[in-house]
Formats: sequence, C-alpha cells, structure tokens
Amino acid sequence: MSRRLLAFMAAAGVIAGAFVVAGGRTVALANAPQRAATGQMRAAHINTGHGIRTLPTLSGGVVDTASAGAPSNAAAAQGHGSGGGVGASTGGLGCGQRNAGGSAFGNVRVNQDCTFRVQAEEGIAFNPTSTSNLIAGMNDERQGYNLMAFAYSFDSGHTWGDGPPPFYQKINDPSQELPTGGDPNQHTINGDPGNGFTYDGGSDPMQAFDLSGRAFFGGVIFDRFAGNGSAVVVSESPPGAGGSFYYTPTTFSRHFVIVEDNTLAVFHDKPFLAVDNGPTSSKQGNVYVTWTVFKMDPNTGAYFESPIYGSMSTDHGLTWSTPEQISGSSSTLCFFGNLFNGSLDPHSCNFDQGSDPIVLPNGQLEVVFNNGNTPQGNPNSQQLGVHCNPSGSSPAGSAHLNCGSPTKVGDDVTVNEPACNFGRGPEECIPGSFVRTDDFPRIGMNQGNGNLYATWQDFRGGEFDIQLSRSTDGGVTWTPASSPVNPDTGIDHYEASIGVVCNGPLASGNPMCPQSNGGGGNAQSTASDGSRQLCPNAAAAIAAQRRPNPGDNVAVSYYRTCQIPGESAGGVFTPSNSGVQAENSDYTLVGGVNLGTPYHGHPVSPTFSPPNGTRQTGFMGDYSGITLVGSTAHPIWDDPRNNVPAALRDPDQPVLNDQDVYTTATGVPGL
Repeated sequence: MSRRLLAFMAAAGVIAGAFVVAGGRTVALANAPQRAATGQMRAAHINTGHGIRTLPTLSGGVVDTASAGAPSNAAAAQGHGSGGGVGASTGGLGCGQRNAGGSAFGNVRVNQDCTFRVQAEEGIAFNPTSTSNLIAGMNDERQGYNLMAFAYSFDSGHTWGDGPPPFYQKINDPSQELPTGGDPNQHTINGDPGNGFTYDGGSDPMQAFDLSGRAFFGGVIFDRFAGNGSAVVVSESPPGAGGSFYYTPTTFSRHFVIVEDNTLAVFHDKPFLAVDNGPTSSKQGNVYVTWTVFKMDPNTGAYFESPIYGSMSTDHGLTWSTPEQISGSSSTLCFFGNLFNGSLDPHSCNFDQGSDPIVLPNGQLEVVFNNGNTPQGNPNSQQLGVHCNPSGSSPAGSAHLNCGSPTKVGDDVTVNEPACNFGRGPEECIPGSFVRTDDFPRIGMNQGNGNLYATWQDFRGGEFDIQLSRSTDGGVTWTPASSPVNPDTGIDHYEASIGVVCNGPLASGNPMCPQSNGGGGNAQSTASDGSRQLCPNAAAAIAAQRRPNPGDNVAVSYYRTCQIPGESAGGVFTPSNSGVQAENSDYTLVGGVNLGTPYHGHPVSPTFSPPNGTRQTGFMGDYSGITLVGSTAHPIWDDPRNNVPAALRDPDQPVLNDQDVYTTATGVPGL
C-alpha cells in the first residue's frame, strides 16, 4: 500500500495517530524528531551549582532527517551521459571517480551515487572468511532526505558498490510485536497500535560480520512527519553474498525487528551492534545490539530519561530477545535518576546516550556509554561500562543479557565546551567547522588477549582532545591514560574511532587475527595536500616511529579542526564570530602502545573546508569508523572535498561542496 494512500486514510480518520484537540480542531502533535529539528525539544539541563550540565538529546542524523525538505531534482545529475562535471565513472559503478585531492593519500570514495547529497556517519568491518571483503554503512540523503545506505568491496577497498537497505517498506504496528506462540519475545516497549505508515527516515547505520561470513546491517528507522513510529532493525546478508544485499523484512515483520514503537513517550536512537566471533566461545555467532531509549511525557513529549537498552539474537538476527534496560543503577556513580519522573530509582544511570558493545573472547559482553548522572556540584559527565553474561535462546524467548552494575571507564570533562546554534538551540559543537559533535565513547579489543580500550573526546585541556582508557580484566576495572591520545595542541580533535592489532596467546589460528590484506591505498605522512593548510600556528603532530616495545598496538582515527579565538572560554558561537565555519579540517590516524599516550601518526585525508549549503551545514555525523585487518588500518570518514559545479547545484538546496564517505588503507602508525 502506498504511503500516499495511507496518508489519505489517516486524514479520513481510518488510522489513529497522535492527535490533540485545540480550538475545536484536531491537530497532530509533532513527533520527537520534528520537535528536536525545530527547537521545540531541546536538551535538558541540570544546574549543578558549579555549572550547567547538558543531558542527552537525539542523535544528529535523526535531527538532520527531520529538518530535511522534500526530495529535490539533484538526482537528475545521474542522467548525464559522459559524466562531465558529475564525475560519473565509465569503468566502474556509479561516481567513484569523484576523489579530489585523494590520490596522494590513497583515498577511495565509498558511496557511489552521482547526486550531490550528504553521506555521513559511517562505519566499516571486514569479513573474517575473506579479508578482502569489506562492508560499510552510512547515513545517506540521495533520496532527498536522510535514510541509510550500505556499501561493499571485494578487493580490500579498491572499489565499492552500494545500495539502500530493504527496511522502508515495513509498516509501523507495534501491536503486532507483542509476544506470540511462535515468538514469545516482545519487540516493543509500549505496544501501542500502529500508525499504518511505512518508514521514511533512517539513521545511525551499524554493520558487522560473523565467522561464517554473514554480514549484518541495521539502524534506526522512524517517521519524519506522519505518526510517532520508531524502530531498530537489523538484517542479514547470507554467507557468500559478502554484504552485497540483505534480506527484506516483510511489511508487518517480526523477523529482523529488535524493537518498534508508536508513541510520543518512546523514541529509539543511536544503536550499535557486535557479534560473538570468539573461536572457542560457546555463544559464537550471537548478535547483540544496544541503543538509547528516550522516554518522555506521553502528553507533552518532555524528557524523562534516556537509558541504554540491549537485545540479542541467537539465530543470526532472525529473532531478537525482549529489549532489556542494561545501563543499571549505582549508588556511588549515578544520582538524580528520578529528577524528571519521581517514580524512578534516584540512582538509576538513566541520562545516557551513545552506547558501544563488544564481545570478549569468552562470550561475555562489555558495553560502554556516556552518562550524565554525576553528583550535584559536578558539572561534567562520565563514561560508564556494564559487563554482561548473555544466556539463553532468542527463538525460545529465554535469552537475557544479564548485565551487572556499571563501572566508571573515565571522566567526560564538559566545562566550557563550546556550543553552536543551528536553529535548534545550543548544541555541543566544533566552532571552526561549525558542526555538531558529541562525547560518545567507542570501544576496541585486542582479539589476541581480550584487553579492552575505550576512547572519547572531552574538553579538559581547553580544546577537544581524544581520551583513552584500558581494561585488562574484561571491563571489571578501567585505567585512564594520563594524557590525551593526540600529540598536537591548539587543534580540536573529535569523533574518534578505535581498533587494536591482534597479538597474544589467543591470536594463533584466530580468524579475527588475519594477516594484513594490502588494502585500497597507502596514506602519506604529510600534513596537507598543498591546496589548504591546517592550523599553521598549532603544535604539529609528530611522525610515528617504529616501536620495539611489546604490548597492545592501538590505532585511533579522528577529525582535526583548527580552533578559533576565544573558543576555550566556552559560549555559544555563530558564523558571525571570527573563525566560525571558516577553519579547515582533516582526518588523522595515530598509533601507540598500551596507555603510552600521546600516540603519533599522520593525516589520511587532504584538508577540507567546513560543510556548507542548506542541507550540510552543521552536520558531519556523530561518529566515524575504523577496522584493522592485521596491521592494516581501514579508517572511514566523510568530508566535503568535492566542488559542485555551478550548473549542477540544486536550486532549492544548493551546496558548494559534496559531502561523501572515504576510506584508505595504511599501516598502523609505528608498526
């Protein structure tokens, strides 16, 4: 059934939605993404007495989607025969030749569409059964507003194909996600009646492989305007397909659906997934997803809490366990969990966002996340982790994550973090590039010994720096590094991703510990592509030296942007301030051993200017990605390096530079 027909039925009163009566008229209530995009729903704040602490809010991709207009005619550029300024390839799929300045860095353009629309918020993974097979995911606006796209490579990232996931024909109906005789799990929080609409928004892609070569791809899907539907879905690409296509959930599917709701009271956001690829694990092949559930007043949409939830599948993503709240409570770490709803546990760790799971070699699970339940008087946030011992069967309805109380991974120092107003109220940002950012943690593991590393950004040095913490006991305890990962100063470093080279007693014969695969290019140890200079007055990064020391060889990739005058003092910045949306950026890779920070490395991209235009300004995504094949690093990021020819600019949503996703292959610095 078409969305247009469903919309007509809703207008005729056939389908119930979220409505109120105002002045004798029936008026649809704006859903969570709409309210966030228009500034009606802003981040909640706590006055700590020593500064204002900002609590979690919806992810950038979701807000970006809701603020989008109707699809434009930019896609018409795909029809130009010889390519011309479009850059269409005559020897491969799509427009992969659009790679301005990338040849010196071995960069390869991952998305293959010929539009001048945004791609962002990317991740990458390798196939342990065939390490030349890589998959990627990204937010994608080629259809005129934000959805998602997957990508795949069978030659170590030299060339890519891509496509949209088969999620958007699913019709919202949480009432059909209640337990049944054939599936005793409940794939919904509230179980409300559906709104009868298909989904027209998507964000926060996630991807992984298992040891049989199955690829998994998923994300959050939601309604942009009609209804209050949101869901988290994950689909499977069978062994042998290499992530080139994914199974299709049916219109009222229970398969591949983790959770679905249709209410102002619940919105699902920011999922990540992990697969148990432990060669000797009794739970090998299990798939885990964690995400944030924003819970709000069902009448007003006011913020109540945003705990982390989790679910697991023991049958390759077909059936998922009933969602469980896993962020827990702690009388020593978390306070005021009932601030907005007096019925909640005051020590609930429930002001959360940005969880990242990883499976230990023994089949247990560690999940890190950002939390704002710090004590009164502390204006900062914190990074927490929970350790889980999954058990049971998802088809049988007996699967549970069995997570313990959280432990502290590290501090998240937010005092004087700069904010920008993109028309929705102040949000944490990088003023120089004028993009939204966040302090979510990312997690990596040495598959050869189980040592864990978490990384995140914070503002403790008067600039955004990349912090690091390590656990050698499976997440029971964590030890932060004494200094940031980045070796340079006077620059903002943000949206880090992390990987660890596999070595140690569990490495031998481990398919997750392959030899290097050669990869798609060779990044250069240079600070600039010659066309733009990055922060000439900042302290430069030091080139990595070979290191004979044994230990965990860690790779961290991140964006760098020049700071602007007065940034370290905090405040709300707009393009009227000197330097705002005027500073160059690059994407950088560093490497080091254990907690021996700072690490050292080099840029893997040319420098690029800030995002611009109606659709791109303010948004580079909420995260980037990296995967390691042996000691070959495959970082993945997005940047707006490609100029849009004037004749091809969308008249309704013009941009000067096309924001695309790129990857490269290079050795982990220092090895």
